[in-house]
Parts: sequence; structure tokens; C-alpha cells
Amino acid sequence: MPASPSARTAQISRKTKETEIEVAVDIDGTGAFDVSTGVGFFDHMLEQLSRHSLIDIKVRAKGDLHIDDHHTVEDVGIALGQAISKALGERRGIVRYASLDLAMDETLTRAAVDVSGRPFLVWNVAFTAPKIGGFDTELVREFFQALSQHAGVTLHVANFYGANSHHIAETCFKAVARVLRAATEIDPRQAGAIPSTKGTLKG
Repeated sequence: MPASPSARTAQISRKTKETEIEVAVDIDGTGAFDVSTGVGFFDHMLEQLSRHSLIDIKVRAKGDLHIDDHHTVEDVGIALGQAISKALGERRGIVRYASLDLAMDETLTRAAVDVSGRPFLVWNVAFTAPKIGGFDTELVREFFQALSQHAGVTLHVANFYGANSHHIAETCFKAVARVLRAATEIDPRQAGAIPSTKGTLKG
């Protein structure tokens, strides 16, 4: 579906031998979410991503969870990144850059983003435990790696401190949500221009 500043929406379907995924996004939504991946903690994090970015997100994923959660988490990141990139289109009029420090109880995490068309992830996050319930904490990075690569954004995430791995993960998702919200907002002073001296934000 075509993307424009007045209708920044997209749908993506992805099917492999490992996963079947349907994703829909509305960049200019209200943070409404409808998420089902079969991975409870991951669903909770995607709900945080939607709620705090104000991007409406719908995800339906069926994966080879009898093996582990890896393929499902990574492939949802791929499909969600593709949907965000498609919805943004040429990225005309966007603010483009944003950075935020986000606190949650004992934890502080920073996220910074450039919606540049050039995918890159810098990840400086260490968890205090290998699992949150049954969820492997290393999959948080795998999700954001896939998201940044396929959304075409430069994303830096750094956790300064924290004791609880659930809090560390949640601050990562919430901080990224908030910078995505700020950076993809339409800047009224841009008048639909692409915010780059190159004239393109497609890499």
C-alpha cells in the first residue's frame, strides 16, 4: 500500500520454513496493539514498543517454538522493520533524529536514532541474568538488530545501570519506542522536504 504523510501505514507478510508472520503498522496511530507471537514476554515487550511509540502495531506470528524462540523473535523484527520502512516511504518531512534517557526503577537506558535509510545497530547492554522467565535475554539484541536493519535506521542503545533483567529489557523497548515516536513525527517546518542535504533517506 502506498505511504504518504497522511497515511503512513503498511502491511507485511513473511513466510519461511521456520515462521509465518503478518505485521501491520500505522506510524500515526495511538499506540494500539494486537500482538500474538506465542512468546509471552516478547508479546509484552512489543506492546510496550507500540504503546510508547504511538505506532499502532498488529503482529500474528507462528514459529518453531519447539526449537526455541530465536527464529520467531528475529523474524518478527525483520517484518516489523520492513513494515515501518514501507510506511515511512521517502521519509519526507520527518524530524529524523531523536535521543532519550529512560528511567525505570533502578535502571537507566539511553536510545538514540537516526531514521537515515542506513541500517546500523550499536548495542551496549548487559543483562544480569541469561533468562527472563523462559525468555533468553540475548534475543533482545537479536530483535533490535533485525528491526534496525530492515527499518533502515541507525540505532544506538546503551544501558547505564540496572539490577533487574526484566527492567533492563523493558527500558530498551520503551526508550526505542520513544525515540522512534520523536524521530518519525512530521516536522511542520520541513514542509514535506526530505531532511538530508543528499535529497534522499533511502541509504
